[in-house]
Amino acid sequence: MRQYIFRRVMISFIVLIGVSILLYALVRLMPSDFIDMTTAGNVKMSDEVRESLKEAYGLDKGIVEGYISWIWSALHGDLGISFIYRKPVTEIIAKYAPITFAVAFIALVFEVLVAVPLGIAAAKRQYSKMDYIIVSFAFMGISLPIFFFAQILKRVFGFYGLDILPVSGMLTARATYVSFTFTKLLDYARHLVLPISCFVITSVGGLLRYTRTNMLEALNADYVRTARAKGLPEKKVINKHAFRNTLIPVVTMVGGMLPSLFSGAAITESLFGLDGLGKIALEASYRADIPYLMGFNMFLAILTLAGTLIADILYAVVDPRVKY
Repeated sequence: MRQYIFRRVMISFIVLIGVSILLYALVRLMPSDFIDMTTAGNVKMSDEVRESLKEAYGLDKGIVEGYISWIWSALHGDLGISFIYRKPVTEIIAKYAPITFAVAFIALVFEVLVAVPLGIAAAKRQYSKMDYIIVSFAFMGISLPIFFFAQILKRVFGFYGLDILPVSGMLTARATYVSFTFTKLLDYARHLVLPISCFVITSVGGLLRYTRTNMLEALNADYVRTARAKGLPEKKVINKHAFRNTLIPVVTMVGGMLPSLFSGAAITESLFGLDGLGKIALEASYRADIPYLMGFNMFLAILTLAGTLIADILYAVVDPRVKY
């Protein structure tokens, strides 16, 4: 196991280097840079001043020279200074990551709690009314654009409809909390209902269909038919035999879902006014904030590789037959 983990960590490090090269090249190949966007329309600014600003921001270097400078600093724990916020990128990520992580993790938990039982129920009653209803629900969730669905929820539960849930922010603007109390926790919860609902409803369909498909394969396997022929109760056949073998591909998919929730947070956080990494990343992409874009995307890359590694290790927990 130790050799396997060490080998995977070394491979992940090589993958991160390759990802960083591609990301830096793509970011630097944007049509315009931060200085061009900031000084656009300023007729009084000369070309000499503009070039000096690019030199100050490190934008005068070529892609290769700029990448070498960035990767050297990154290996020493310095991801640069954000052009927009004028703060170290590591400080911004450390400050806003808990917000995005809390929303993404809660959404992931609800997705698993909804998708896995519904997927199993649909597989147990294949081609029944319940199966068609559950699959239709999954397709509806997959097909809904998150920005469109978010606006529907805001209008129904916020602006013109029931007016029972806040549609933006993390806390009530006029509320003053001296310390972290149960009332403050409830205020957080009310503000996160709509964003998390958007995440869950638009993302749960993929995991649900995946669970259903793998559960159907398990239920049609020889060992399940043998267990039924021996007279085992159906509940034991489903939970102990079929479901445990279904968990292996499900764990694989869940391992890669958390990074995708982080990347998908850009639109949702902007729509609901949440101060998280995704909202900042969207603004940074508009204004070509290269240091933050590199730091945020490398953060997502590390999350993806870590999620995959954890999923591989959990195989041995789910299925004792797996040996490393």
